[in-house]
Amino acid sequence: MKVAIIMGSKSDLPVMEECSGVLRQFGIACEMRILSAHRTPEEVTDFSRSARDNGFSIIIAGAGMSAHLAGVVAAHTTLPVIGVPIDSSSLNGMDALLSMVQMPPGIPVATMGVGKAGARNAALLAAEILSISSPEMAEKLKIYRQDMKKSVLEADESIKKL
Repeated sequence: MKVAIIMGSKSDLPVMEECSGVLRQFGIACEMRILSAHRTPEEVTDFSRSARDNGFSIIIAGAGMSAHLAGVVAAHTTLPVIGVPIDSSSLNGMDALLSMVQMPPGIPVATMGVGKAGARNAALLAAEILSISSPEMAEKLKIYRQDMKKSVLEADESIKKL
């Protein structure tokens, strides 16, 4: 199990590090790359076409502004592609969100929310997809959710005491 994390620019790294952190928390190998749909189109195409042969199971693509990266990647692979819109423009990520979520029929991109929360959810969705064929990953997700529940209930108890 290996997940590719690609981003359109080095400035996207603080957001996409959220993604790699969650993947590592689940013990999922990942590789990060900077590949631009507009500035390095040949490299994006080559990466996408060879991703399966290079051992990747899922590709997470983060980009801001016009955000064509996830769609370009999806056009060149049949691996699941998860898009993370990044809030790097004056439109606060809405342009990136709409570019990803409005893919034409036949070339799907699973699109997360904008920014760091979306990057975390992209990693969690990747873990869920991988859990289909991995009982170990399914158990890790179960424990993760139990821990979240416990954290919320502990916070609730502490608030009640105020």
